[in-house]
Amino acid sequence: MSRIEELPDDFDERINLNEPPSAPSLEELYSEHVNAPVQNHISDKSFEEIVQEMSKTPLFMNSLDEATDEDGQNIMVEAIKALQYEGTKSEIAQGFKDRGNEMVAEKQWSDAREFYTKGLAVLVDKTEDKWDKPADMDVEIKQRTALEEQLYTNRALCNLELKNYRSTTLDCAAALRINPSNVKAHYRSASALLALDKVLEALDVGSRGLKIDPDNTALKKLLEQIRTRAKAKEEQDRCRQAELRRRQQEKGTLEAALKARKIQVRGSTQPPNLEDAEIRLSPDPLSPTSLLEFPVMLLYPMNNQSDFIKAWAEKDTISQHLSYILPLPWDGKNEYRQDTVDCYMDTINGGLVKIGKKLTLLEALSNGKTEVVDGLVRIYVVPTSMAAQWIGEVKRKKGK
Repeated sequence: MSRIEELPDDFDERINLNEPPSAPSLEELYSEHVNAPVQNHISDKSFEEIVQEMSKTPLFMNSLDEATDEDGQNIMVEAIKALQYEGTKSEIAQGFKDRGNEMVAEKQWSDAREFYTKGLAVLVDKTEDKWDKPADMDVEIKQRTALEEQLYTNRALCNLELKNYRSTTLDCAAALRINPSNVKAHYRSASALLALDKVLEALDVGSRGLKIDPDNTALKKLLEQIRTRAKAKEEQDRCRQAELRRRQQEKGTLEAALKARKIQVRGSTQPPNLEDAEIRLSPDPLSPTSLLEFPVMLLYPMNNQSDFIKAWAEKDTISQHLSYILPLPWDGKNEYRQDTVDCYMDTINGGLVKIGKKLTLLEALSNGKTEVVDGLVRIYVVPTSMAAQWIGEVKRKKGK
């Protein structure tokens, strides 16, 4: 006969008797064990030693590396591994698929992919003697085919979540070779292709899937996203093509302007970095009536100094620019003045030509002797008193 016992007066009524007590920690269990009146063979072991031994038990292990003994063996682990491969091919593959599904439920995508991969490895293995023989081979083959399709489809999901988009498309393709009506494979392949910005391929795959399942809400939503991206990409392509045509027209107009002015240009194997400075027509690059502008480097070879002028108009004279550049801040001897310097340019045949400071840049470039190399005009500014010395040094270096 059952009886009812009264609770003591000092019972804490805040305690919920309907909830099970919380599990004690490993530290609490160890403390109770050590302080117990009756000791056993593990009482003299430390808490860390007991935890280390427990980690070798499959229920508590965190790593296979920690679970093995000095010889790298663990009988319990090996037994569990052996159980994974007991059964027919389809049974073992099904086991791996089930474990993968459990990992998917926990969003452990890498682990799930590993289980699906192991299941596929079993199915594609050509040997039959290491598996249990099925009772009905025809049924077994059908099960294997169905499992292979499912494993590829499920692994595609993992790869999609892991952003392995190319692997996703490959897994979906493998599943669709087995079953062309697999809607999930169509959806996941289209999703991966959209992520890769292959919108036309994504649209094709998604449309094929929707033909199979016209009421599939997820596919409809995905196709809307694909079409939106396709329109945006089409507009981007249209703008890109328009920009390309504009640049080609500007290039053609510039080449015609240089040719009309008899200015010779060429490139070299090591062009300088001019950033955004370039030969151009201003103000309108497409108008033949616009003026040419050139990047110009003023070089002071006797002092290893230079000045860069980003846009020098063709009708500007050399003296116009020298007027605000000279005198130079580093010229302590006051050797660089408008009336005490000469200007030179390289010639087409590798020599030097003296140019008057009253000449416009167009006149200096259209005389048939000079050229523009790598889109940059180079003008040497040398004190008149040092010109002969400098020219002699240049000739010696060039072997002339």
